[in-house]
Amino acid sequence: MADIVSLHGSEDQAETPLASSLDGGVLRLTLNNPPANALSIALLEKLHAAFDRAAADRDVRVVILAAHGKLFSAGHDLKEMTARRADPDRGRAFFEKTMRLCADLMLKIQKLPKPVIAEIDGLATAAGCQLVATCDLAICTDTSTFCTPGVNIGLFCSTPMVALSRAAHRKQAMEMLLTGETVDASTAKDFGIVNRIVPKQYLTQVVNKYAAVIASKSPLTLKIGKEAFYAQASLTDAEAYDYTIKVMVENMLARDAEEGIAAFLDKRHPMWMGE
Repeated sequence: MADIVSLHGSEDQAETPLASSLDGGVLRLTLNNPPANALSIALLEKLHAAFDRAAADRDVRVVILAAHGKLFSAGHDLKEMTARRADPDRGRAFFEKTMRLCADLMLKIQKLPKPVIAEIDGLATAAGCQLVATCDLAICTDTSTFCTPGVNIGLFCSTPMVALSRAAHRKQAMEMLLTGETVDASTAKDFGIVNRIVPKQYLTQVVNKYAAVIASKSPLTLKIGKEAFYAQASLTDAEAYDYTIKVMVENMLARDAEEGIAAFLDKRHPMWMGE
């Protein structure tokens, strides 16, 4: 896979805002712009390119999104954005570019035909919290925290609200958005923002185990399932059943389903073909 930079032992570590490595079908992308791991234009563009490559690379089965440093991500780069207030349009064009790049990244992660797991150790705030809420799964340490604090600085977290309100229960999402207060890992799990909480020393081990289990499944089945999950969520129950019936029938006709069922009946491991 092109443009892979290893986070550990690489001369380029300090030069790239996004480190990556591929092992056993699992692509690990690491935000590498400490201390804040802010989602600057440069980092957003790097993430777009990395997810585009992941979508096209048959060797990638699962993506892990992690971060280097004490913060997962502090969200948008406010210093970068504030500097553009000196533009003739007071920064409007730059602000629009930033928000669109970020929103399109969230949509790209959701539409990626491969599962994405967020690995969080530290604070995920504003668009950083949005990034966590967007991923298909999220596993964090017991000291991780989450917030959407825009309201505290006169900037409501409207774009993070989209992902947050779809991951957390409505009233709990509104609580975070209206108060701007930080919630701990246990509360984030109760709200539905993360799946699991693990001790810091076991975080990567647990996330890698989840990724390996998922990577062992049929890539076609994962693609079908992820697409269907998000598509049916906005439909009425009746519409969702009509849609998923069609999905199930097409899935049953796939060679991987034929092989998987045969392997189950024969009590052997399936040989996935991805078709």
